[in-house]
Amino acid sequence: MSTEIVKHQGSAPANLDGSVRFAQLLADADLLPHQFVNKPANVLYAVEYGRTLGITPIAAITGIHVIEGKPSASAGLIGGLVRQAGHKLRVKSDGKSWATAQIVRADDPDFTYECTWDLERAAQASLCEIKNNKPWARDRNGKPTAWEKYPAAMLKARAITEVARDACEDVLFGLHYTPEELGAIVNQDGEPVEAEVQQLRRVEPGRVDQWATPAATVAAATADVPPESLTPAGRDYLHEAHAAPDAATVRQIWQDAKGEGARPEYLDQIAAVGREKAAVPPATPESDDVVDVETVEEDDHAAAVAELRAAAKAANLTDFENGAYSALGCSVEDASANAIRTLAAQIRPAA
Repeated sequence: MSTEIVKHQGSAPANLDGSVRFAQLLADADLLPHQFVNKPANVLYAVEYGRTLGITPIAAITGIHVIEGKPSASAGLIGGLVRQAGHKLRVKSDGKSWATAQIVRADDPDFTYECTWDLERAAQASLCEIKNNKPWARDRNGKPTAWEKYPAAMLKARAITEVARDACEDVLFGLHYTPEELGAIVNQDGEPVEAEVQQLRRVEPGRVDQWATPAATVAAATADVPPESLTPAGRDYLHEAHAAPDAATVRQIWQDAKGEGARPEYLDQIAAVGREKAAVPPATPESDDVVDVETVEEDDHAAAVAELRAAAKAANLTDFENGAYSALGCSVEDASANAIRTLAAQIRPAA
């Protein structure tokens, strides 16, 4: 997002009832990021957090993301907050392999805070690898991440956020990290592109907080079965996957769990175990573990895309590719199966 931030002058209601009503009305807008559409609690949280930072509601909604309970923002927003407070921020880069950010505080003009990030430092932090003198970084689906596609932008973002934490802690109000620093997959602008990003939510009494509870337990709780019985068949498939001797066995366990109606979150946990076992050198040259686990993920992703297409068709939604990209923040090919199914569930009530 832009580094230019308009100082918030109280355009949203100051009292709680007014703020709630404002959030309810704004949540009806389908132009918002998908995590805010029809979710007034999320809108209210972002607006109130933005009020603390002194930025407009729209800047807060488009710029603030909560990941594992921690608020985060793009480097553009963090840099904007620094400049909004009257401090000088300068960024230098060779456009390829290094970036340096400097801050001179308004109340201490004789000292310059400085931070430099280069590809060697990024590799040391396990953000990427260096292959053929170029950054190499892939997501869990084997697709290039922003560190591989846009290294210059990612180096600038790291330099800006680190120097801002060092020089201007007082203007961030807890907004210390970018989504990427908290583990999210991001695009060139540092915005999350997968649905694992957490937003503020309300948990009713007796219900499970799906963001704070391990996925396996969530699968049980949302299916109205006890935690020790993770599928209708009563088998702990995740435990079996961990105990399995190889990825081929995990693939069979995954198929059994899917056949018993296990939820997508639980299936993802099993697939992750399969990937870990596939990464271990096979005991014999005949092993096809990697192919097996990749096939499981590809089949699940294709099924999720089919569900989304069916939901969009039932709701009479047109321009599927662009509409899905706008809602997911990325193409359906790059989105996770969970994100796609979440969007399909949101569309179905409109059918």
